[in-house]
Amino acid sequence: MTLALDRATLDEARRFNRTLAWLPRFRINNRVMPLALQSLLRLSQLAPDRTLARAGIRPQQVIAHADGLRVPVRVLRPLCGGRPPRAVVLDYHGGGWAIGNAQMNDRLNADLIAACDVAVVSVDYRLATSAPLSAIIDDCVAAARWLLQGGLAEYAGLPVYLLGESAGGHLAAATLLRLKAWPALLAQIDGAILYYGVYDLAGTPSVRAADAHTVVLHGPGMQASLRLLTPGMTDAQRRAGALSPLYGDLHGFPPAILFAGERDPLRDDTTLLAAAWRAVADVECHLVPEAPHGFIRFPIRMAGQVRGRVHGWLNARIAVMLTKSVST
Repeated sequence: MTLALDRATLDEARRFNRTLAWLPRFRINNRVMPLALQSLLRLSQLAPDRTLARAGIRPQQVIAHADGLRVPVRVLRPLCGGRPPRAVVLDYHGGGWAIGNAQMNDRLNADLIAACDVAVVSVDYRLATSAPLSAIIDDCVAAARWLLQGGLAEYAGLPVYLLGESAGGHLAAATLLRLKAWPALLAQIDGAILYYGVYDLAGTPSVRAADAHTVVLHGPGMQASLRLLTPGMTDAQRRAGALSPLYGDLHGFPPAILFAGERDPLRDDTTLLAAAWRAVADVECHLVPEAPHGFIRFPIRMAGQVRGRVHGWLNARIAVMLTKSVST
């Protein structure tokens, strides 16, 4: 499925892509560069950002605990005019598994809260600079289990949705696979929202074919980055379902909405996962024209329209859940 974008929106995206073509491409080819980028991110967050205050959202740092792990999460609690939120979104940030934190998603999450009357729990999982991928997934699963088992008592019983962007999309899908070990918990998740995730750690065809003409991501270095994330493994081991959701057993998965950009080397990851997911649940998948990796963060109309489609999808899901709750 492709979003219906008008000519002006597409022309704006093309102009923005020409600007991006002059900028360095993101790649991870050592462990020093992510540490430097993470330091810059934290420095940028020292300056006051009044986005949440203006939106009437109270952030709170909480420790999620499950499976012997203690995982920091950032809880964004909407005021909702004194009403409780209608649902909870469990958010996994992106950043190539090696940079990023929950706070970097505040603006996107504030937009989601305002449009859908939800609370957001964003996970500050360990990063690849200090932990192996298996431990990162453990953190994400522990945060999900804590939330689904009533870790936030005031939100117990509300429908839960998983959201992930880029590496966070991978972690959200990997979390769903691990939650199959607890069917009652998995059944509490009413949907997933995934933006341009990585679902084959050995590289889908579009990753393997990526060249120097990509924008945002460094096409020729993508496979090397995935190998750095999974040292000592063969491609067959990287494609084990526990690490690469594209090869996992998706039975029991909830409905989902997925997005990929036509100009993103990771586009096959999303389209192939969506095709497999449709065999077990309702899936809406959009391949967005002229969109590169990370496009929902760009100051262009396309980004707003995609976020608006997510808000519409989420509101429709919540409305169905609330109707079921009233009828029972």
